Amino acid sequence: MRKKYLIWLLPIAVAAFFLFDGPQLLSLDNIREHRQALADFTDRHYLLMLIACGIGYSLSTALSLPGGTVLSLLLGLLFGRWMGTLLIVISATLGATALFWLARYLLSDWAEQRLRSNTLAKKLLDGFQADAFNYLLFLRLVPAFPFWLVNLAPAFTPVSLRIYVMTTFIGIIPGSFVFANLGQSLGSIQRLDQLLSTQTLLAFSLLGVLSLLPVWLKYRTND
Repeated sequence: MRKKYLIWLLPIAVAAFFLFDGPQLLSLDNIREHRQALADFTDRHYLLMLIACGIGYSLSTALSLPGGTVLSLLLGLLFGRWMGTLLIVISATLGATALFWLARYLLSDWAEQRLRSNTLAKKLLDGFQADAFNYLLFLRLVPAFPFWLVNLAPAFTPVSLRIYVMTTFIGIIPGSFVFANLGQSLGSIQRLDQLLSTQTLLAFSLLGVLSLLPVWLKYRTND
């Protein structure tokens, strides 16, 4: 009975987000327009905003809602690059872990069938059979796959919760720092596609390649 209620709760929460104009609230233009008011309120109620933003970010991640990039910029704006990075990493890890558990507990049979029918998702699922830790770390470091898909797909593989949490926490640190740092200059950002330069993407790719180096060495040794 509890599972039945939880299954209904998820679409209701997502529908409420769109019903109350969540995409507009989390739009870049809206955040830029109200950034000074938000910063002033944070100065007066720092702990309250820290908790509220952490919970909001976790829920956004767990429900795979749009606006995660803007939220990351906002946390960088309100709390600075270091505290902003820490808050993003902790909140995103908690939200991703909640999604992992919900998917494995509630939707395992249905979602695995759907993911297996998707070519991109099937490649992700098959990749976990080789080396779950390094493969998942690679997917976290290299922004080549949608964040929600990397959060969801491991739930339908043999990967353990411990490995999932570890690789999520470690793998999202570089990207979290980049967005938190960019958030401090939010007023000069006009479009989201301005955020990641070619050099930044190349740096993420190199990190991803390094994460797969142990897998390559293992296969070389076995050969």
